[in-house]
Formats: sequence, structure tokens, C-alpha cells
Amino acid sequence: MTAEAETRESRRLRRIQYMLAGILILLFLWSISLAKVVIMPIVLGLLIALTLTPFVRGLRRLGVPEVVSAFALIGALALSIAMALYFLSGPATTLVDEVPRIRFELREKMAEFEARFRAVQQASEEMENITNGDNENQQQVVVSDKSGVLGTALSSLAGLGSAVAIAMVLAMFLLAAGDFYHRKLVEALPRLSDKKRALLIAHDIERQISRYLAAITVINACLGLAVGITLYLLDMPFAYLWGVAAFLMNYLPFIGAMLGVAGCAAVSLVTFDTVSAALVPPLAYLTLTSLEGQIITPYLVGRHLKLSAAVVFVAVVFWAWLWGVAGALMAVPFVVFVKVICDHIPSLHVFGTFLGGKGDPLAVTGPATGAGGR
Repeated sequence: MTAEAETRESRRLRRIQYMLAGILILLFLWSISLAKVVIMPIVLGLLIALTLTPFVRGLRRLGVPEVVSAFALIGALALSIAMALYFLSGPATTLVDEVPRIRFELREKMAEFEARFRAVQQASEEMENITNGDNENQQQVVVSDKSGVLGTALSSLAGLGSAVAIAMVLAMFLLAAGDFYHRKLVEALPRLSDKKRALLIAHDIERQISRYLAAITVINACLGLAVGITLYLLDMPFAYLWGVAAFLMNYLPFIGAMLGVAGCAAVSLVTFDTVSAALVPPLAYLTLTSLEGQIITPYLVGRHLKLSAAVVFVAVVFWAWLWGVAGALMAVPFVVFVKVICDHIPSLHVFGTFLGGKGDPLAVTGPATGAGGR
């Protein structure tokens, strides 16, 4: 076989390899999308365990066994969630009952703007008809009532709640095991260099993700408190619910701030009589999320964790499409996980550099302008 024939054969084999790799990636994505009910609680449990591992190790230095500290931490987390749901269930139910009225009043107010727009549009068409000599005009208005959106959101939250319950049980087992899985990982690798690299990667992933999630939780809590107090001073109904919503939605990079501002604007529009007064609460919400996303979080988190905002945005969109709200929540930890691995493997260092975005420190959950991200 000649050299030219060997070159053609190698190219053909390389194309076949690329095609098989593409098919394998598509099958992998299809599999994790199909099995998200099983995979999602496992991944969430790993994230919870990674976040709480430093606390377990700190308690171990004080003489507290891992089993006791794991049970205490997960129990405290579950109790906090249960108490929050109990105290917020009444106001949340009232707000849900008010949704039809809010939608009706919002539609009524939007009808006024629509009537004005139609008047301007009709005058413009009449002038055009006079100019062009056209006498036939047809205007069609399509009204779409997406009443199933709320039900879909509630069902998605219910599925997320069951996933969180399973994840906390799994996290408790992982925390109680201590360094058992680290030792097993080291024992499974044959060479000493591989053992050191695997242990370094595991500790780096644990440190980066736990630091990120702990810092973001504190920042989101402060943001929720600021939003709740500000909207209360502005006489916004259910102000503390908006504070809790700001705390939770701020875990969603880009999307959370936009949803919060949009929801606040919709309720404010039906609460206040004038447009100028109705614009104050959403503008206050936007200002607070802008300060958090553009100044506070980049300063506190960006020094230790640098990710490209474009990469984070793509990751949020992709995982939201694949796993819904839970996927969007876990998008940034996924990116951190991949980046840490790429930083420690020389052959993947170039890809890790693209994820890091030199000079582009990640700004957590920016406002609707999209300049921030987690």
C-alpha cells in the first residue's frame, strides 16, 4: 500500500472516529435526559455533600464523629427547609389564590396600552391608505391564554422537592463515610503519580464547589433580606415572599434576576395606580441585583473562582433545557467541576483556559442586562 493510500485510509478512519464520538455524545445526552429522575438527585446529593464536607472535617478535628456530624448537619438543613416551607405556605397560598385576579387586572391595564397603540396604528394605516390609495385593511389580534404555565411550574417545583429529599439522604451517607471514597479512589489507581493527581483533583473540586456554594448562599441571603426590606418600605404586597424569592432565584445565573424583576413588575403594575409608582419596586429590585451581580459577588467570589460569563450562560441554557430548573441550578457547579479537571490534566489545559476566560472573572447572577453570571 502506497503512502498516499495510507493517508487516505487514516483520514477515513479519523472521520469515522469523529462520527462515532458524536454519536456517543448524543446518546450520552439522551441517556442523562431520559434518566434525570435518577441522576439528578445523585448529582444534587454530591453537591450538598461537597458543600458540607468542610464543616464535617472541622467537627472531626473537635472530636465529633463523621456519622454524628453528618446526621446533625443534614437534620438541621432538613429542619430549616421544613420550617421555611411551613411559615411561607400560608402567604404563598394566598399569593397563588391572587394570581387570577392579578392576571385579570394586568390584562385590563394592558388593554389600555393596547387601545392606545391600536389608535396610533390605525392612524398610521389611514395615512398610508391615503398615500397608497389602498382601501382594504385587515387587522387580526390573537390572544393567547397560557393558563398552564403556573401548573407546569408547580409540578416542576414538586419534582425538585422530591429530588432534594433523596439528595439529602444520599448526602448524609456520603458525609458519614468521611474520606472512605477518597481512599478507594487512591487504591484503585496503579501509579503513584496518578494517585496524587486524583487526590489533588478531588480535593480541589471539593474546595472550589464548597467555597462557591457557601459564598453564594450567604450573598443570596443578604440579597433576599435587602429585597424584602426595600419592597416592604415601598408598600409592595407580600414583601417577605419577594425576599425569599430573590434568595432562591438568585441561584439561577442570569435567569433568576430577570424572572424576579419581571414578576415584581407584573404585581407592582396591578398594585399601584400610576405607572410611575408601579415602576419603583421593579427598579429597586433591579438596582439591588445589579449591585450584587456586578460589584459584590465579583469582588467576593471572583478572586477565587474565574469563569467565562459566556460559558456560564451557555451552560445555564443547556442544562435548563436538559433538566429544567434543577439543571440551571447545577450548571455552574458542573462548569467548576469540568474546569478543575481540565486544569489538572495537561492535555485538557487549553479547554480549561477557555472555560476560565482570562481577565473575565465571573460575576454571579447579574441582572437582566446579562453582564453578570455565576
